Amino acid sequence: MTQLLGFELGFWDYATFLSAALLVLFAVAFAVWLAGLPGRIALARKHPEAEAVKLLGWAGLLPTIYPWVQALIWAFKPTDVIDIRRFPRQEAEAIEVEMDRLSDKEAPPRPKAKEKPAHGTTSESTTR
Repeated sequence: MTQLLGFELGFWDYATFLSAALLVLFAVAFAVWLAGLPGRIALARKHPEAEAVKLLGWAGLLPTIYPWVQALIWAFKPTDVIDIRRFPRQEAEAIEVEMDRLSDKEAPPRPKAKEKPAHGTTSESTTR
């Protein structure tokens, strides 16, 4: 190595290489933590669009910081909006199932709704 560099590498040279490698490793770990922050906040707040917030957080940190800031603001958006396609209890159950799926947890078994008989068929008409 002395012939290639023209001088010997000492303890402080190796210490510098090690500290630079640790600094790069810390910067990458911090970037990964920061990119996932909006998604983790949305999951903790049981946000109905938590998966979209998570994806925007990851994709938004790469090109510019602007989409990441939007994802962070979106994660803190009030989530008390009721979807009119479902009743509030059904919406809350659907959000719980989605949160379990995104958190990689097993969803607890849910009771099945009773099925209504087909139109025009009743127990009386089948016994005749």
